[in-house]
Amino acid sequence: MANFPTLKTGAVAQYPADRGVQFSTQVYRFLDGSEQRFPAYGAPLRRWAIRLDLLDEAEMSALGDFFVGQEGRSGTFAFTDPWDGTVYPNCSFESDTLAMEFKGPQDGAIETIVRENR
Repeated sequence: MANFPTLKTGAVAQYPADRGVQFSTQVYRFLDGSEQRFPAYGAPLRRWAIRLDLLDEAEMSALGDFFVGQEGRSGTFAFTDPWDGTVYPNCSFESDTLAMEFKGPQDGAIETIVRENR
């Protein structure tokens, strides 16, 4: 299993970074107006918005190669939550495109969203 690459500093994300938790509830409404609710999946799903700035060429290359190796959102990898250090073993990219911008030496930027799979 592949691991999401870390920067030279050992971090997987930089601030400002966002994370979210998604719950799924199925609701059935009956003709009498009553409802029945139940979870579609047992545990919440997590998402992380990763924004990286001031990357050098090696860091950008490593992240770009990792994205290509995962074939965008079709691959799975382990991701370490930057807030609490928990490793989530079944994650993937949310998109098939990776936003990369190279402005000059030591000045690259990447944005992506990592999501937990079920």
